[in-house]
Amino acid sequence: MSIQTAGWAAPHPLAGLGEGLRERKKRLMRQELSDTATAMFLERGFDAVRVAEVAEACGVSEKTVFNYFPTKESLVLDRLQTTVDSLRTGLADPAVPPVQATLAILDRELTGMTAWLAAQDDYGRAGQAIRRFGDLIRATPSLRAYQADMMDQSAAVATHILAARAGMSTADPEPQIAARALLGLWRVQADSLRHHLHGSPAPAQLHELVTADVRRAAQLIDTGLRSFAPAPAPAPAPAPAPGPPPGTSMLPSGPPKDRHRHD
Repeated sequence: MSIQTAGWAAPHPLAGLGEGLRERKKRLMRQELSDTATAMFLERGFDAVRVAEVAEACGVSEKTVFNYFPTKESLVLDRLQTTVDSLRTGLADPAVPPVQATLAILDRELTGMTAWLAAQDDYGRAGQAIRRFGDLIRATPSLRAYQADMMDQSAAVATHILAARAGMSTADPEPQIAARALLGLWRVQADSLRHHLHGSPAPAQLHELVTADVRRAAQLIDTGLRSFAPAPAPAPAPAPAPGPPPGTSMLPSGPPKDRHRHD
């Protein structure tokens, strides 16, 4: 599943909001490292490029690269963690249905990518770069493994939140399948993007076409997830039967019968 598709080229839509100078420098350095690494990987192949070469190209030490990215794979799939964080925030609001929250996250990611496309001088070449990015992931076992691991992390986060919303356990099958169904929409968006890029539509039209495909897929799971609502409050325990008035004996009234009495 390609959660980010071409996120290496598309800055996060909220990047830069409310940040100070230090945070801005860190964000720009992180972006430079990721963009430089991805360009080198696309040109020579992921396994043929060492992290030290990426560091040298950016004028920093190898240690600095790993301060920003824990693994070589995260250099090129840097937006996957952003997706996990977005799921954690978006699904937590009980007032927003899970499908609606997921579609909002997907739309932000798609908007960032199509906005980047619209800003390029050579739109056709930019579209080819996005397709090559997907090819790089599919052709590199370590990138596919990293992507699968991040998908599992995303599923765990979504399962936990959905289970809490419904008053269930994460071991229950309902939140597990609901989480997997929602994450499947990322695959739909990635495949739709790759398909429609071959026709080279304008960025706005590309956004419409991909969004339409994603929403068609979402309709298939929306009905089931609508029933995945918070569990009803437990019924109040029945009131205890009233006891005898204070001071009243619990024994039967009247003299006891002596079954052994002889006339």
